[in-house]
Amino acid sequence: MTLDWTERPDSLRSWLVAILGAVAMVFTFGTPLSYGVFRGPFSDAFAVSPVALSGVFSIMLFTFFIGSGLVGVFGTRYPTRPLLLVCTAATVLLAPSLYVADSLLWLTLVFAVLGLALGTVFVLVASVVPRWFDSRRGAATGLIFVGNGLGLFLLPPIWQLAIDRFGVRLGFLLVLSVTAGAFALTGLTCRRPSWASQSTATAGDVLEWLSRLVGTRQFQLLFVGIGFSFAWYQLLAAYAVDLFVARGLSEATAAATFGAIGGVSIASRIGSGYVADSVGSRRAFLASLYLAAGGIALLFVSNPGGLVAAVGLIGLGLGGAATLYIPVLMGIYDPEKDTAIVGMFNVAAGVCALAMPPLGTASITYTGGYTVAVGLTFVVSVIAVWAVTRATR
Repeated sequence: MTLDWTERPDSLRSWLVAILGAVAMVFTFGTPLSYGVFRGPFSDAFAVSPVALSGVFSIMLFTFFIGSGLVGVFGTRYPTRPLLLVCTAATVLLAPSLYVADSLLWLTLVFAVLGLALGTVFVLVASVVPRWFDSRRGAATGLIFVGNGLGLFLLPPIWQLAIDRFGVRLGFLLVLSVTAGAFALTGLTCRRPSWASQSTATAGDVLEWLSRLVGTRQFQLLFVGIGFSFAWYQLLAAYAVDLFVARGLSEATAAATFGAIGGVSIASRIGSGYVADSVGSRRAFLASLYLAAGGIALLFVSNPGGLVAAVGLIGLGLGGAATLYIPVLMGIYDPEKDTAIVGMFNVAAGVCALAMPPLGTASITYTGGYTVAVGLTFVVSVIAVWAVTRATR
């Protein structure tokens, strides 16, 4: 029997692109949202205060979401493969950079470029891979976001282990070297399929389209709703490890528990694609946000059972929300502007990301506890539910 690698929707070639896209996704969100693990060791290694470092990581999230979002918006006319290979080259160059970086300014530059490279890979993979599918698009989108969930599950404890065993600089080099290898594989295989038209829009055309889009009430609500659908997790990531340590866990166990949220999300990333194919992306997306809000509320409960339930519900909500926001957007806007749409709503997440790490750190520093931080996280998740419901009703 011969395998049919013909380039057509839902073919074996399509699934190869999706699988390698999922591998790349492991290293996109996982590293930027491990900044709770970085804060202590980097503060000691570079003699920088945790509050100042939270600003560095805020800039990393800013470039991850906003910088890569702008690349997605204005780079939609350029081929995918060269952009992926540029991100690979940038990651290779950054891997040994901490042996040179010796100041807060250098750290800011390193993490800003890293965020841009990781975020651009995310935008390209998330927008191009679904174009390889027709009848199995929901399942394929779920698959690439399984990689995303694996990153949230695996990268925090991997970073913790690498830094503990090898130190900040060598650990950074090793993890980013593996990241670059994964991006190289994806860059060699992932491109826009032949039947998906490449945009010929100029920068002026894109700006004109954006000006019309921004003036609509639906876009404004979605910009808030999608941004806050990411913001609650960005805020949680700023203090979750410290919260779990305060609840009696060791640092390694706390990092693993935070990673378990991403691990639990893997199941919902797989299942949510199939659920969305049956009941619709909007309903499944909103259900995921409700689950996340319920899990955040359980963080007010200090007993072990409450923590386990919180991790479970937050993980289920995170996986569904992260997987389904793209099908929701593609059902509203022209799919031919796929990369631009994903990029534009990455900007929404980036606007929120500027405030989340410093806000989480400051709320704990000035109150001496975690109640305000958890309360803020819950409020952000509720706003996300409200805005998306209003925008899509």
